[in-house]
Amino acid sequence: MEAGEMDGRKKRGGEIPKAAAIWILSTLILAAIAPVSSIDDKCAACNAVAAELEIGVSKEKPRNHLDMRHRLDSKGQREGKVIDYKVSELRVVELLDGLCDKMQDYTLMKLESGQKGWVKVRDWDDLKSDKQEARAYSKDLSSFCGRLLEETEDELAEWIKQGSIEPGGVNKALCQDLSKHCSSSRGSSNVDDREL
Repeated sequence: MEAGEMDGRKKRGGEIPKAAAIWILSTLILAAIAPVSSIDDKCAACNAVAAELEIGVSKEKPRNHLDMRHRLDSKGQREGKVIDYKVSELRVVELLDGLCDKMQDYTLMKLESGQKGWVKVRDWDDLKSDKQEARAYSKDLSSFCGRLLEETEDELAEWIKQGSIEPGGVNKALCQDLSKHCSSSRGSSNVDDREL
C-alpha cells in the first residue's frame, strides 16, 4: 500500500481535516453569539418581560401563610416556622417560573406609531406577517428573558421577597433599577399592551 492511499483512508476514515474543523468551530461560535446580539432595543424587550411579569403579579390570588411546622418536639408540640407567602421563596418561584416560556407568545411588529414594538400574539394562525420571522423574534425575546433573569436573579428575588413588587411598578424596578436597560426618561416605549 502506498503512502498516498494511507493518507486518503485516514481522511475518509473519520479524521476531520483542519479546515473543516476550523469552519465547524467558527460556525458554533457565531451561532452562540448571534442570539445575544439579535435584540436591538434591550429597553423595549425588557419592558415586554416586565409587562408579562406584571400580568403574573396582577393575577396573583391571596394566599395563606406557609406552615413549615412539620416536626414534633419531645413534648409533642409542632416545631418550625410560619412564613408569610408574600415574602416566601415559593412566591418568587411561582412568579418567575415559566416567565421566559410565556415570552414566546410575543413578537416584534411595526406599531401604529411607525416604530417597532413587542406585541403579544393570541393566535399565531391569524398573524398576517411572516410567521417564521415572527417566531424567530419570539425565540429571541425568550432567550433575552433568560439572560435578563440570570443577570438580575438575586436582586429580583430579594425585591419580590421584600414585598416591593406591586402592580404598576414592575417595569421601573426591572428595566431601570435592576437591569439598567432603560433610562428613567425613556419609560415603557415600544411595548404594545394589545394582543393580536
